[in-house]
Amino acid sequence: MKTVEEQLALIRRGVEQITPETELRKKLERSVATGKPLRVKYGIDPTGIDVHLGHTVPLRKLRLFQELGHQAVLIIGNYTALVGDPSGRDQTRARLTPEKVEQNAVDYLKQISRIIDITKTEVTYNGTWFSKMSFLDVLSLTSKITVQRMLERDDFTKRFKADPSIPIYLHECLYPLMQGHDSVEIKADVELGGSEQLFNLMVGRKLQEDAGQEPQICVTLPILRGLDGQRRMGKSLGNYVGVGDTPNDMFGKTMSIPDTLMCEWFELLTDRSAEEIAILTDPTQTHPRAAKEVLGKDIVTFYYGAEAADAAAQEFTEIFKRNQLPQDIPEVQVSAAELADGQLWICKLLVLLGLATSNKEAGRAIAAGSVTFGAEREKVTDAKANITVTDGMIVSNGKRKVVRVRLV
Repeated sequence: MKTVEEQLALIRRGVEQITPETELRKKLERSVATGKPLRVKYGIDPTGIDVHLGHTVPLRKLRLFQELGHQAVLIIGNYTALVGDPSGRDQTRARLTPEKVEQNAVDYLKQISRIIDITKTEVTYNGTWFSKMSFLDVLSLTSKITVQRMLERDDFTKRFKADPSIPIYLHECLYPLMQGHDSVEIKADVELGGSEQLFNLMVGRKLQEDAGQEPQICVTLPILRGLDGQRRMGKSLGNYVGVGDTPNDMFGKTMSIPDTLMCEWFELLTDRSAEEIAILTDPTQTHPRAAKEVLGKDIVTFYYGAEAADAAAQEFTEIFKRNQLPQDIPEVQVSAAELADGQLWICKLLVLLGLATSNKEAGRAIAAGSVTFGAEREKVTDAKANITVTDGMIVSNGKRKVVRVRLV
């Protein structure tokens, strides 16, 4: 087992906050002295079936704790998913059915096993204890926190101030208590979560103290920004890279990110040292395209191996050569509000991108067969067509007018 200082140095990498770090040091010192691993908790609610790179940030940290010899405890929130985490939300989450949650959980575990060693992970469903609770048990749990404390939560405060008519349902207030109670049940030493999760993690500390347990350490990590370089990565925003994406898609999407995002992605999605990252993200030492290729290959290698990464990089280069696409494609922002179900009329898209001055001009370009979209340059033949617009998508009008869509 590594020394306490060596472990702390690795744990701090890419972390936003360790609360409190002095207590984490004490826990690590005791772990090294006794040989007893820390119990490190991470909970994930199966609210969908796609695990994306944003989800992997805390999962990679959980993997690190495993490599340091500690016990990873994965909580599958099949009951918290029924409530919906209000963290970072400006409105109430849509409710899911128990059947849908169970179906999603199966897919989640398959994808998560590509990041952590699932064979050495303690996997627990929080329905194991919540399904057995009586109404009196729920009352006892709610007595552990005050309304004043709950109202201190930024998410609720912001929602109320922004528009008092937007409802904040009582069941949402149960979520941090449920997440905190998970920590009591599994006796967590450390809990990992995104930066917006700190309130929930701190509730866990309080509930553990009430239960006579040593409180957990809260380790929060930054929210990974998606392909647009602005908003958090998410499927609903169309700016994500899925763990289940093919090597070619994974590499191609990575190559589409803004240069400003590279430092963040290198730190949170790779194991490269700070010194390497500094060199790779310094345009005076490494060309941004070359750095982005290294990043793309690092990400693909983690999930598919070095051979698949090399092949994806080669395929990407061949596509650009074959379709005579420029190496550095200018980006044009398009408001996501312009889309309807992710689609937009092709003529309007061309005008918004500056590839045509009017709908009529756009129509003439389509009739002439000069409008294409996607890295494969799929030709548009119908001027009345609505096409699916994704973040990072390449659109061209002829060989010289080529832009990349950046959804905002």
